[in-house]
Amino acid sequence: MADTTDRTPALRLILATRNAHKVGELRAILGAAGLDVELVGADAYPEVPDVRETGVTFAENALLKAHALARATGCPAVADDSGLCVDVLGGAPGIFSARWAGAHGDDKANLDLLLAQLGDIAPPHRAAHFACAAALALPDGTERVVEGQLRGTLRFEPAGANGFGYDPVLQPDGYEVTCAELTPEQKNEISHRGKAFRGLVPVLRELLG
Repeated sequence: MADTTDRTPALRLILATRNAHKVGELRAILGAAGLDVELVGADAYPEVPDVRETGVTFAENALLKAHALARATGCPAVADDSGLCVDVLGGAPGIFSARWAGAHGDDKANLDLLLAQLGDIAPPHRAAHFACAAALALPDGTERVVEGQLRGTLRFEPAGANGFGYDPVLQPDGYEVTCAELTPEQKNEISHRGKAFRGLVPVLRELLG
């Protein structure tokens, strides 16, 4: 029987992120599905600039990033975009989740502003969900998008030290704790991004063989 220990994977797949945790999460999902790909993050291509997220939906932003990376590298690329959507705010912050308070990535300011805006809203009307769109783009322009959600209710005060962003205030449906009180393994199992990434598996099988 031939030794396949050092066999090179069938192809390289690029994930449009420089976040090692995201790369590891998708790598684990692909491995569990038995997909024969080499997954690397965008940091493997430092010469490729980050893409401005000018879309008006999560799907548009994910596709912008995936197509840009596929064109620049000549490899299939995956990208995701996600955020918090609050029912009583008509789906906001939505695509503006990371810069809701003005400065991009200021988690505390974003959280404080959101809680202040919802201060008088009673628990029955504090429904919200995390949404994620995961996009696959091929160098020839072929594209697919899969979306995932994690529904829950917004707390009045943050709780938990795990996670990031709005995790400390969203209590998933069926749980008595916030996303920030879940272990990373528990959160990955139910998260919007995990659902979207797992939904890409049959798409990858279809398009990449």
